[in-house]
Amino acid sequence: MKSPKKVAGSIFRNVIAWMFSIPCLIPPLLILVNSLKTKQAAAAMDLKLPSFPIPWDNFSVVIEKGKLAQSFLNSTVYSVGSVILCIFFASTAAYVMSRNQRRLNQFLYMFLILGITLPINYVALSKVLITLHLNNTRGGIILLYTAMQLPFMTFLIHGFVAKVPTELDEAAVIDGCGPVKLFFLVVLPLLKPAVTTAAVLTFLNTWNEFTAPLYFLNNSTKWPMTLSVYNFFGMYFKDWNLVCADILLTSLPVILVYLFGQRYIVSGMTTGAVKG
Repeated sequence: MKSPKKVAGSIFRNVIAWMFSIPCLIPPLLILVNSLKTKQAAAAMDLKLPSFPIPWDNFSVVIEKGKLAQSFLNSTVYSVGSVILCIFFASTAAYVMSRNQRRLNQFLYMFLILGITLPINYVALSKVLITLHLNNTRGGIILLYTAMQLPFMTFLIHGFVAKVPTELDEAAVIDGCGPVKLFFLVVLPLLKPAVTTAAVLTFLNTWNEFTAPLYFLNNSTKWPMTLSVYNFFGMYFKDWNLVCADILLTSLPVILVYLFGQRYIVSGMTTGAVKG
């Protein structure tokens, strides 16, 4: 049986945790409550509970008038495309730089992970995309998302590769594996926790990205779900009930992916955090 001192300490820690957690819960609760109100009731943007009957047609209006089906398809294409490219380039680069410790590879690795801390220069990126004729294209935005996520994902997988014994590489080479087979058939399956973590994080970051498509996608038919909110929010009108419904629908895929992949994120981050 716990002593009164330990019980009091546990209660105190829980109270402190709730004090810090409640402010974080207010914004999503505000979005949820106001998405279930009428236009007039949602204009105040408060936490007052919606009145009955609840206008469930807010969501159908958002899906129809906000062209959410097209935006959902765009977000899916951007997110899945960037995940595939980012995982391929990050895993191959991390493997080569971890196994081959030449000065050039060490310099390239340090140069690459500088991208984690350096700010994004959207003016320079705009000039690059225009020069390459990739501005306002789906392929260009996928490549841009990949480049934005690549430094951290390479850093994440690099720390995990260092824990894979080099004896496995030597045994595979003796058995006749070439470089391609060695990586994809022997090493890559062992990187599943780190690769899954990188895939989930890349998907979440890409789906939530707002600034990049705002700058580089001028055609509304190519907008992801994060930009569809502009269909209900402007200078002369503010349908807060539809804005909240749109934000809620946009957040649902992210929540589901995170709930599915959170255990992989925790295991991958902790396992690859310490180099062997």
